[in-house]
Amino acid sequence: MASCGLAAVVAAGGAATATGASEHAVALRGSAPAWTAHAAVRPAKASGRVSVRVYLAPRGGLAALQRAVAAVATPGSAAYHHFLTPAQYRARYEPTRASVTSVSAWLRSAGLRISAVEASHRYVSASGSVAAAERAFGRKLNVYRHAGRLVRGPAGDARVPAAVAGSVLGVTGLSTPTAARTRIGPPPAGFRNARPCSQSYGTIIARSLPKFHGKHRPYAICGYVPRQFRGAYGVTATGLTGKGVGIGIVDAFAAGTILKDANIYAHRHGDRPFRKGQFSQSLPSSFALHPNECQTPSDWAGEETLDVEAAHGMARNAHVIYYGAKSCLNQDLEDALARVDDQNAVSVVSNSYGGPASAETAGDIAAEEQVVLQGELQGITFLFSSGDNGDWQPIEGFKDTDYPASDPFVTAVGGTATAIGRNNHLLWQTGWGTMKYDLAASGRSWVLDPNPFLYGSGGGFSPLFPRPAYQHGVVHGGSGRAYPDLSLDADVTTGMLVGETQIFPKGTFYDEYRIGGTSLSSPLMAGMVADAVQHARSRLGFLNPAIYHLARVHAGAFRDVGTRHGGNVRPDFVNGLNKADGIVYSIRTFDQDTSLTTGPGWDDVTGVGTPNAVFLRAFGS
Repeated sequence: MASCGLAAVVAAGGAATATGASEHAVALRGSAPAWTAHAAVRPAKASGRVSVRVYLAPRGGLAALQRAVAAVATPGSAAYHHFLTPAQYRARYEPTRASVTSVSAWLRSAGLRISAVEASHRYVSASGSVAAAERAFGRKLNVYRHAGRLVRGPAGDARVPAAVAGSVLGVTGLSTPTAARTRIGPPPAGFRNARPCSQSYGTIIARSLPKFHGKHRPYAICGYVPRQFRGAYGVTATGLTGKGVGIGIVDAFAAGTILKDANIYAHRHGDRPFRKGQFSQSLPSSFALHPNECQTPSDWAGEETLDVEAAHGMARNAHVIYYGAKSCLNQDLEDALARVDDQNAVSVVSNSYGGPASAETAGDIAAEEQVVLQGELQGITFLFSSGDNGDWQPIEGFKDTDYPASDPFVTAVGGTATAIGRNNHLLWQTGWGTMKYDLAASGRSWVLDPNPFLYGSGGGFSPLFPRPAYQHGVVHGGSGRAYPDLSLDADVTTGMLVGETQIFPKGTFYDEYRIGGTSLSSPLMAGMVADAVQHARSRLGFLNPAIYHLARVHAGAFRDVGTRHGGNVRPDFVNGLNKADGIVYSIRTFDQDTSLTTGPGWDDVTGVGTPNAVFLRAFGS
């Protein structure tokens, strides 16, 4: 799915090469997608339409924001946890009216029409012809072949006049696809997990199937429910429930049955449904579908369901607000995050989306940077899933990092495989990385699947960002920003049971299935942050300096994640619904995550480990 980026844009001088550009133009490094380095198919039609956003620099510059966030987030700093209100933030950092005026004048002079100025001056929107955009940004727009499609993009980094360069963070839209309008989608198609499965880890052993590495292996669990996670991670022992705290969930689109489904789910599994007013949705006036760019509204319904039910399960009395983006594209997800900042109603926000860092442009990076830093100055904690594709090598053919999880100003939540016993206690945990073995035709052995790697926690070392100071003394080896920062359960084999209205052959109704991914670990962590905020009686803001401080001075705040091999047996209906077409069996292994490895201390699969009751009580009195 599309992702948003979070790094500073670097401008550098250079001569303009396209008609209408100033000879003193300044390049926005990284503003051209990587695929524009390939040969163009043809020039874009001059009369074609372009809609762009020019993101404006905050007063004092992005570096000033970064320094301010570091100060309020670092334990021992004089500014530690001295957060701002949205009004105070705007008074200090909002881009000036003069910046809006000068940028608007430049765009108009090139023949573009100003369509909007964002209420807090985050960006100026403009539209016009391809020819006008080429004049404004000093680059020809071409048509390229990328990922099997013809797409438009600039022939190199965009350029802006030197007179406005100090006001510009970045530009988006020079390669934006056309969108079709849509409404909230129908429920997704039905899916069911086959049986047998275990209610807690290891209770049913597959003795009728072959041994794997010398042992009969357990069947996969049916899916953990919130009380099991609360017990395993120490929430139950603290008695914390997130009372008085707001949790934000950001995804694309919206699930039409989410409140009903979440309440049925909670009731079935021994928890209280949402009270009146405890759950709400903040949605745009309409949604936009981008063909071929990402999943459909129905696909995203399951994401919202997982995120809401997981966060509510870990912090049962917290207020949950779902912020639905207009679409799955970067600028729409960034707009949803801006609503989080402006409403200032939540203390932590979970973001279960991302993508390969190599796909990002500097404009997307700048756009997200400003909203994340603003929220952190207001005391909001931003969590991002670390990704489900390991080091990306099996998918892209080269190693890559995840974005925005690898940004140094967000907290990246990685994944573990987790065994929870009958009394809701943690038996063991290891890194999430899954290889698949199929049952041989003879039924007597397991054979490695032709495409064996299925998924695993994202992690590694960013080539875009230097190692942040807060990681010194904890992260060793590699270079650049290391991620993830910490982890919780994400393995699909040891995942969570969720409940959702789905479309089945015999009708549309509520049912339950097991799901995983770092889309699970992030909202689980959001619930734990809400519990910690309740204990601290204060927002926590940007967490990373505190996480690594605790890892240095109070290692008991995290459980280190060890190496553990083996796997579970997974039965699957061939048709995804019932046994009419048969059941297939496979082994899903643990702790085999591409080139990423689990080990003592911080590692690139699980970070510093999993938080526990000590972590929940580590903040405040």
